[in-house]
Amino acid sequence: MSYAVIKTGGKQYRVQQGDVLRVELLTADEGATVSFDQVLLVGTGESVTIGAPVVEGATVSATVRMHGRADKIRIIKFRRRKHYKRQQGHRQHFTEIEITGINA
Repeated sequence: MSYAVIKTGGKQYRVQQGDVLRVELLTADEGATVSFDQVLLVGTGESVTIGAPVVEGATVSATVRMHGRADKIRIIKFRRRKHYKRQQGHRQHFTEIEITGINA
């Protein structure tokens, strides 16, 4: 079984074919195919190819399953006895993808 390490949205993910993961929001329609060309590492069995910084000619293809927003997180700044309290909420956008192929 082959695997790869890809970089998208400022984060790195170890992926295999069939994996479903949530990445930062991508500009693609649901059901569309996206290709990641920033492949940092490709492994097949015992052989591992490490890029410097990326593996030349390697791509990972995926299908967009859905777009959504994560659960709300609360940001609270509070100073005791100073009459100071600030509240803020945030919901991060994400894209759920399914890895369909690793081309080394």
